[in-house]
Amino acid sequence: MNSPQQLLLDLKPPTPPTLGNYVTGANQELLARLRTIATDARAIYLWGPSGCGKTHLLRAIGAAPNARYLHAAAIHTAMDAELDLVADSLLAIDDIQALNPAAQIAVFRTINDARALKLTLLLSGDQPPLHLQLREDLRTRIGQMLIYEVRALSDDEKCAALQRHAQERGMTLDIALTQYLLRHGRRDLPSLMSVLDALDQASLQQKRQPTLPLLRELLQPVLELGNSP
Repeated sequence: MNSPQQLLLDLKPPTPPTLGNYVTGANQELLARLRTIATDARAIYLWGPSGCGKTHLLRAIGAAPNARYLHAAAIHTAMDAELDLVADSLLAIDDIQALNPAAQIAVFRTINDARALKLTLLLSGDQPPLHLQLREDLRTRIGQMLIYEVRALSDDEKCAALQRHAQERGMTLDIALTQYLLRHGRRDLPSLMSVLDALDQASLQQKRQPTLPLLRELLQPVLELGNSP
């Protein structure tokens, strides 16, 4: 029988991101806009801190037919300038603050070519355009896009989402467990839900209720790592 710690390590990858399984929070307008991005042929830039859900949204959009997702770190040189652009398609580029100087040229050229190709662009970064540490001409192009700040979920919204996730799995979850998890687990929602999945598995395997002691046992490797010098 696997230990709770092993269950945490052996978790299956999370469900592929979609717009349907994105927890909206204060991002209702943004989500509505993204649902029509392909037909609107828009150029949209999303910004916000790590863990706010940008990558979820870009991967969801990039998985659609005739669409593609790229992380900025995968664009290595200006020779990628064409980026295999396809007319009437969609390109999602994540974490543009990670673009190296040559890759910045590639993305700048892509933005310039997008209108003629009827290419829809969805970009993300960790700062508003004015504060991005990128070439001035690229920053200017990004600043001309439709810009949305992706607002992170509040703790109350995360707690409600975790409670819903538990209910969908048939778990009876005390509110104290979700509050403890929010204080001691990773802050992004997919990681938090993965811990709940592991807690459910451990509870079923050990024929124990999903209690706070069991959750603490499950999180012990994470807590020890966080306390290590």
